[in-house]
Amino acid sequence: MVDITHKSPTLRKAIAQAIVCVSSQATIDAIINKKVPKGDVFEMAKVAGLFAAKRTSDMIPDCHPLPIEYTSISYRIEGLEIYVHAEIHTIYKTGVEVEAMHAASVVALTMYDMLKPIDKAISINQIKLLEKKGGKSDFLKTDGMAINAAVIVCSDTISKGEKEDRAGKIIIEKLEKFGVKIKDYRIIPDEFKQIQDLAQKFVKENVKLIVFTGGTGLSPRDVTPDALRPIIEREIPGIEEAIRSYGQQRMPMAMLSRSVAGQIGKSLVLALPGSTKGAAESMDAIFPAILHVFKVLEGKRHD
Repeated sequence: MVDITHKSPTLRKAIAQAIVCVSSQATIDAIINKKVPKGDVFEMAKVAGLFAAKRTSDMIPDCHPLPIEYTSISYRIEGLEIYVHAEIHTIYKTGVEVEAMHAASVVALTMYDMLKPIDKAISINQIKLLEKKGGKSDFLKTDGMAINAAVIVCSDTISKGEKEDRAGKIIIEKLEKFGVKIKDYRIIPDEFKQIQDLAQKFVKENVKLIVFTGGTGLSPRDVTPDALRPIIEREIPGIEEAIRSYGQQRMPMAMLSRSVAGQIGKSLVLALPGSTKGAAESMDAIFPAILHVFKVLEGKRHD
């Protein structure tokens, strides 16, 4: 199966359809009046659909087992066509589109099996996904806003050329995937004043996103959070909590990180861990949902 350990759980929804076509009104009447010899078609098929939704990962090899937290099976009759709708909800790391289509398919197959003694010309058509919600694509909506960023690596060893920067580069790579334009990239030593000066410089230059990486630990030279907190006008603790919570699920020592998030003017300032893995996981924890901040800072309506 595909690795989804880097993803965060979000509310996921999917609605799928199948159409069962019968050959006569007599079949429709038998279903409605519960005169089908094998029993109540709608109720039996619904039960089969509920089982199918929960067993999808047993049938489809690459589907992840996931918690099904809501399933609805509904019907609509139009002429000689019965529209089956299967709706699935979960809070998980991956979507439920296949679960919804699997449920709709099994409902339709159950109806076929129950109706074939009285109708030999039944067909099943248009098994398809009607709607899906949840996941990163729902949060990657910036309404055409141009977002630029500066990435600053805080490290004595990297600034001296004794070590190669990897955390800053992976942050840039991830930002570019979300359409963020990189305005500047710097490597500086762990110096209190230099950190403050650069943050204020980029704010004056109207850089929307200012990302520091490194210096968020507990060693004597880790001063990035200490330098940024006095100049941050409004802290955004939810971002910090999201970063640490995400990291804690993957590495117990993540609780020692002092990541910072806050606002200076209309700029968002972040201080992320300096390790490559810590920086990458911090980005995965908060992007792309964090991009909504810029709509709020521009005074646009909160969706």
